[in-house]
Amino acid sequence: MPAKEQAVSEFKSKSGFKRIFSAFFYSIDGFKSAWKNEHAFRQELVLVVIGIVAALVLPVSAFEKLMMIAVLLLILVVELLNSAIEAVVDRVSLERHSLSKNAKDFGSAAVLLTLIIAVATWSVILFNRFYY
Repeated sequence: MPAKEQAVSEFKSKSGFKRIFSAFFYSIDGFKSAWKNEHAFRQELVLVVIGIVAALVLPVSAFEKLMMIAVLLLILVVELLNSAIEAVVDRVSLERHSLSKNAKDFGSAAVLLTLIIAVATWSVILFNRFYY
């Protein structure tokens, strides 16, 4: 049986340094689009910036600062993935469908879990620093 030839998208990235250079600008476009089109991303970004400043000035260890900042950035990562899921679902069809709802709800649940992880991380670090 002959091997099936795999189709390659015309949008497939380039190789080498050109790919890295292009990928950087695609990422910048992604941030711009998220800022422009996603209310949740803008709200979370404002909270993340405030949180990063707070983490940097709090009297905690460098590792604790890193963890406090990392969980905040994780919120943005998951929100971007959630927005990507929503965009693909909407691109496929704006018709209401239980699978479309599931996909969007799963993404939203992932964001919620990330927020819970961030709150738990900050709570443990701050409790240990100030009340233990």
